[in-house]
Amino acid sequence: MTQFPKNFLWGGAIAANQAEGAFDRDGKGVSILDVMSVGSKNQPRQRRSLDDQTAFFPSHDAIDFFDKYESDIALLKQLGIKCLRTSINWTRIYPTGVESVPNEKGLAYYDKLFDCMIRNGITPVVTLQHSDTPIYLADHYGGWKNRKVVDYFLNYVRTIFKRFRTKVKYWIVINEINSVNFVTWFGAAGENLTESEKEQASYHLLLANASAVKIGKSINPNFKIGGMVTDCYSYPYSCRPEDVLLSVRDKHKNIFFADVMVRGYYPSYKIQELKRKSISIKQEAGDDDMLHAGTIDFLAFSYYSSHVSSTQKDEVIQGNLLQNIIGKTNPYLQTSDWGWQIDPLGLRTSLNDFYDRYQIPLFIVENGLGAVDNIDDNNYVEDDYRIDYLKQHIQAVKDAIDYDGVNVMGYLVWGIIDIISGTTGEMAKRYGLVYVDRDNYGKGTGRRYVKKSFDWYKQVIRTNGENL
Repeated sequence: MTQFPKNFLWGGAIAANQAEGAFDRDGKGVSILDVMSVGSKNQPRQRRSLDDQTAFFPSHDAIDFFDKYESDIALLKQLGIKCLRTSINWTRIYPTGVESVPNEKGLAYYDKLFDCMIRNGITPVVTLQHSDTPIYLADHYGGWKNRKVVDYFLNYVRTIFKRFRTKVKYWIVINEINSVNFVTWFGAAGENLTESEKEQASYHLLLANASAVKIGKSINPNFKIGGMVTDCYSYPYSCRPEDVLLSVRDKHKNIFFADVMVRGYYPSYKIQELKRKSISIKQEAGDDDMLHAGTIDFLAFSYYSSHVSSTQKDEVIQGNLLQNIIGKTNPYLQTSDWGWQIDPLGLRTSLNDFYDRYQIPLFIVENGLGAVDNIDDNNYVEDDYRIDYLKQHIQAVKDAIDYDGVNVMGYLVWGIIDIISGTTGEMAKRYGLVYVDRDNYGKGTGRRYVKKSFDWYKQVIRTNGENL
């Protein structure tokens, strides 16, 4: 019988900027996402002025996890999860990013949150930076393209590791670090980066990741610190050699970040690419040693959808802002309400790919289905479509562990409670096993109601994956 490891980390995941709200309370500063408006599946979020009365900023209230975390954690205890991934909002600790003294009220909040989780038998998995760079650093320093931002980030990292060294064991440094490829949030708060600036920003992010690992290990050698990518696994659209070669190059765009975090150096294909483009990365003495010294303990990744690589581009792709980068729809797969192609077997393929390449533990820290949920008169959501999605993906993980011998340490359902979408800012794009009564513009009671998928996942966890 196929079995998951006894210590398998079943759980869920949220992010501070998508759940907490309270964007200006207790001394919190403004982050990049605090100035991003609500969008839709075909309309990206845009930077707007906080004074703009016509704009709605989803992160300002989110689902009010800041005030409701105790009751939410109690609900998750009923679900039986072993761990919860969340993040610390950088601007709750250093409001502009440049302060020399941290905001004690922000630190105290996370003390209470982690204590609550531990008290309820839920292990914290904590992300240090989840797309919430302080807006001050974006506007005054140009964001991650500026080396000084690395220093400010590491000041924040030291504070967090020291404060929570006895409460948190599992850390993820930077959420979806390779997202710098296709979102502007790593740049100057919504401004597009040039190709050279993007490469410099990528370098700084990787240097920050490695430096954080080294700092963390010096503070607590028992920390388990991972790096994270978003998995954009790409198939060749056809067996045309041109499509196959393009799929290799598309893979390199994303695997590059994992290569550096795991191996500690820039791979040859990236070095050659930079030479071809006449891009020179600005480095300082000791950087190479830092990249090598700060390799990760595990590779964390998000998985939602696979993509295809083709030299032939489609004119219209069904409402997927991310998939438009690749430019082709896979005819063998179904799509979600937001145009993301559903490919559970792709998750197994990715697990094999990662493990064959790195031979370190893998952690699926985001997987789930964003969908339109309809709540009935009894405040119940019969989301069989979500159960089917999760069942197929967990089965793929099961097969990767049992049949393929892949070392997988855990599986987290993204948006275990409905939260605002990171890509669109919508509430209508729901991932959770718990329904939150709030719409795209913050209206609603905010009450929580369990969905059918809640009871299903509870049984999965209780039986350690035997009962799907």
